[in-house]
Order: sequence, then structure tokens, then C-alpha cells
Amino acid sequence: MSDAPSRPRQLAFDLPLDSRHGIEDFLVGPSNEAAYGLVESWPRWPEAWLRLTGPEGAGKTHLAAIWARMAHAWTISARELADDKVAHLVSGGALVIEDCDAGRFDEPALFHLMNAVKARGGHLLLTARTAPDLWGLTVPDLLSRLRLAPSATIEPPDDGLLRAVLVKLFIDRQLVVDTAVIETLALRMERSFAAARQVVDRLDRLALERGRRVTRLLVQEVLAELFPQEAG
Repeated sequence: MSDAPSRPRQLAFDLPLDSRHGIEDFLVGPSNEAAYGLVESWPRWPEAWLRLTGPEGAGKTHLAAIWARMAHAWTISARELADDKVAHLVSGGALVIEDCDAGRFDEPALFHLMNAVKARGGHLLLTARTAPDLWGLTVPDLLSRLRLAPSATIEPPDDGLLRAVLVKLFIDRQLVVDTAVIETLALRMERSFAAARQVVDRLDRLALERGRRVTRLLVQEVLAELFPQEAG
């Protein structure tokens, strides 16, 4: 039995990433260019509000943050809505409401807020993963208004955009990887923005723990762990 000391494992800490949400950091491709164009066209929106829909990790928060800076808007989550906050929320003239389909929220408050935004000449951006019919709404007038609201959808990424997103995620973590790593991931991982974030985060943690670079062997291990149905 060898007496040589085993190589120490590094500890991975949950430190905040430098996840930039500037307009120059938003990667535009066929799957999101329509949504990007509609958001960027503000204030020439066809209505006082806009619905932004897309799967988890698609870039809704990033795009909403870009608009919030353009419009000097405040940002809240839907669960923070309350009728006694409406007057304050509309006083800024522009507002982002995130995660409208993440659970129950004060529906009358949102209905009153939309009325107040329109009366004031303000603007409202709502984000969700799904269409309003799937939010479980119980106020018919609110559901009808949201169904008719102009909307933009971010679709799953195409090949080129997925590769670009992977490169950006590695750069955000200050990781240098070979092009073969990007190609292997893009060809064999689940095709979604959320999956891209998940796999890069897992690779970052394992590389740090083991004191290794991100190689194709490490990529294959992570793919087999996270996406066994794809890795074969």
C-alpha cells in the first residue's frame, strides 16, 4: 500500500458570478431576435404592456434587465404584488413584473395596476415561462386582458446560439476551454439555456474540486451524469 499522500481536493464555494446583464452581453440569434427586437422597440409598443415568455434560463431576466435600464423601470416578482402597493409601483412610470406563472399572486392588484399604468401613460413588462391560460388565474377580466396583450416568445436555442451561450458561460466563470469541449457539449447535451447553465456550473465545480482543466473526458463524465439519455 502506498504511503504517498493523496492529492487534496479543493472546496467549491457558492460565490456570486459576474453574470452581466448589459445589452452588449445579450446574445441574439434566430430563437430570440423577435423578442429582442420588440423589447428594444420601446417606447413604440403597440400597447402599454408586453408579455415576455420563454423557458427557464432562456434569457427573460436578462432581456427584462436591458429594458429596465432603458425605461428606468423598477423590477419586482409577481408574488410581491399587493393592492396597497399599486400607487407606489406605478409612480415610477415603468415596471417589470417577473415570474408571473411561479405561483399564486394578487390578481386584483395586477388588474388595478394595469389600469393605473395605462392611465398614467406608463409601461409594464411581464415575464413568465408559459401563456396566461396556464397561470391558474381566477379573475376573468385579467385573463382576457393578458391573452390580448402583445407578446414576445424566446424559443429554445439553435446550434449557433447554443455554442455562443456556452462560450459566454465559460467566460463568465473565467474558464478557458478548447473548441472540442464546446462542440461535444453542443452535440450531446439537452438543447436549452437552462441545461447550458447547469452543465457549465457542474463542470466548473468538478474542475475546481479536482484541480483539473475542463477536458473532453470531464465533459463526457458530466454529460453521462446530467443527461444520460443524450450521452449515449
